[in-house]
Amino acid sequence: MDLDPGTLRIDLLDGPGVRAAADGLGALLADAVRDGASVGFLAPLGDAEAAGWWRDAAAQAEAGVRTVWAAHGAGGAHLGAVTLVRATAPNQRHRGDIAKLLVHTSARGRGLGRALLAAAEEGAAGLGLTLLVLDTETGSPAEHLYRSAGWTRAGTIPGYAADPAGRPRPTTYYYKTLA
Repeated sequence: MDLDPGTLRIDLLDGPGVRAAADGLGALLADAVRDGASVGFLAPLGDAEAAGWWRDAAAQAEAGVRTVWAAHGAGGAHLGAVTLVRATAPNQRHRGDIAKLLVHTSARGRGLGRALLAAAEEGAAGLGLTLLVLDTETGSPAEHLYRSAGWTRAGTIPGYAADPAGRPRPTTYYYKTLA
């Protein structure tokens, strides 16, 4: 897939935009799970089920709870995505959770994850959020990305979530304070 800076773009998607892109985003999510990413699903995850998750995310975007950014290469291929889920409790409205940072297996290792994370951080700051949190499977390649992007490790919980094969794995939480 093409990661040429001249054709790569990261777009903020509104609810109808997420709904329109659900099939492509679903294929991206299914690709991540097939590759072993612990992103809330067990294998096998079919494209239709994954697209259904994105249609639910579209409803959350329409409700103002979830913000979605999608990365596209030449021809509009879905190369990556990230979401920001805003806390809704009155005493937590200053924070949000980074969720579903996905990069297609064919596009990994070329800075797209970092670009998506930066887009979400910038978007969160623009919404007035001052604290972001996320969790990831302990020992996953994503941990290096988060640490190198200035995120702080908060701690690890053993056996917190199952990997796509159904095996419980530890999860590490990270946070980042936005200026």
